[in-house]
Amino acid sequence: MDWIDSLSILFLFTLVIMFTLKMGCFWNKSPQNLPPGPRPLPLIGNLLIMDLKRPHRTMLKLSEQYGSVFSIQMGFRKMVVLIGYETVKEALVNQADAFADRPFIPMFEEFSKGFGMIHSHGENRKVMRRFTLTTLRDYGMGKSTIEEKIVQECNILTKKIECYEGKPFENTIIMNAAVANIIVSILLGMRYEYDDPKYIRLLLLINENIRLIGSSSVMLYNMFPALGFLFRGRKTVLKNREELFAFMNVIFIKHLRDLNENDQRSFIDSFLIRQQEEKKNKTNGYFHKENLIALLGNLFSAGMETTSTTLRWGLLLMMKFPDVQNKVQEEIGKVVGTAQPRIEHRTKMPYTDAVIHEIQRFADIVPTNLPHATSMDVTFKGYFIPKGTHIIPMLTSVLHDESQWEKPHKFYPEHFLDSEGKFVKRDAFMPFSAGRRICAGETLAKMELFLFFTSLLQRFTFQPPPGTDKEDLDLTPAIGFTAPPMIHNICAVPRS
Repeated sequence: MDWIDSLSILFLFTLVIMFTLKMGCFWNKSPQNLPPGPRPLPLIGNLLIMDLKRPHRTMLKLSEQYGSVFSIQMGFRKMVVLIGYETVKEALVNQADAFADRPFIPMFEEFSKGFGMIHSHGENRKVMRRFTLTTLRDYGMGKSTIEEKIVQECNILTKKIECYEGKPFENTIIMNAAVANIIVSILLGMRYEYDDPKYIRLLLLINENIRLIGSSSVMLYNMFPALGFLFRGRKTVLKNREELFAFMNVIFIKHLRDLNENDQRSFIDSFLIRQQEEKKNKTNGYFHKENLIALLGNLFSAGMETTSTTLRWGLLLMMKFPDVQNKVQEEIGKVVGTAQPRIEHRTKMPYTDAVIHEIQRFADIVPTNLPHATSMDVTFKGYFIPKGTHIIPMLTSVLHDESQWEKPHKFYPEHFLDSEGKFVKRDAFMPFSAGRRICAGETLAKMELFLFFTSLLQRFTFQPPPGTDKEDLDLTPAIGFTAPPMIHNICAVPRS
């Protein structure tokens, strides 16, 4: 936390003291029958007990006292936290409609202005999500056409890694670039070279914003938006937004100029055709420039960051657990040989499939999930939750639920294998969330993870840099909205 944020907290604390002395009371009372929770201070709520860098840790600790459904207050905003597989499933799946909204969060509202898909609301969200899912399928998501593009990118990536000749390198940018090229091929109908300066700049902007959105600075801004001028994180996010959206605007103009209704080549083309149809019908609809640019930002960020972060965790875990890496490579050799790995191989490779699933579970890259909100007044687990309540369905509590996993805090691929070594699906495996707001790119992400992971382990053995023992590899996640591994070097030793 920088000095500006510290000054902000001091200012808020002064306000709290003044308010307390004036009102002559110390505790706020919760509405009747709201889930229990720690009593909040005036103005700042439960801020002082929160770990602002890793708030999910505080929430997990609070659940030990208050149970699987409890309330916290951040500033003036009441939030309800859901803990554990059964509770999260009940909300997001069994009562999906009631928990399908997004809360109005200042940073997200200022960033997307209610447009796009991830943080939009009401009918706009429904129209954009429906169009996105349909169009992604039209351009090959889950089909052999997109598999070919992933395979092509796998080969380009392995050639790039070969250039390091087994010497240490940091893999964040090239992994981001490789994975992002898949969604870029769908959105824009092209790909970028890994050393393209504009492309690298775009990736860096997205990475920085995802990190900052999970920072204490932005969390404080979301609590006290009137003090936004004090928080450096907010200013940087919005500055990056302008650069990102300027990049998207250039792409928009180019595609609009080259648009051919009879030759649609990308997601943007399909959107622009719908836009023209609305103009012909003189309807003031949803297919306008602001929605397109926000949608491109949503899909570019989501399509790159989570999958590349999972793959980076995967390679780090293979260095940490070389015996697991050896078993995966043995299975690749037995089933695939020297041929190019394909999706059809997955059903014949139960151990590799189990390892990929366990990487996703263990990495736990979105611990608090994306925020939800209630779309109506709802009675849940005996508690009353008003319409519009900010809901935090804790994915980390599902992926580490001790009632669902034999060794929830260990990396243990056997979670997904039966006694005969066959792959087993697990209901509590929810890295993509669940219900109405489940990740729109789940099918694409699963295909990417399998093809990239098997292609890399087929060609290389991943080892720590010389002088680093596997026991010294740090599995502590970095701080941000997502939880990537700490920056580290890897050695990719070519396999003969």
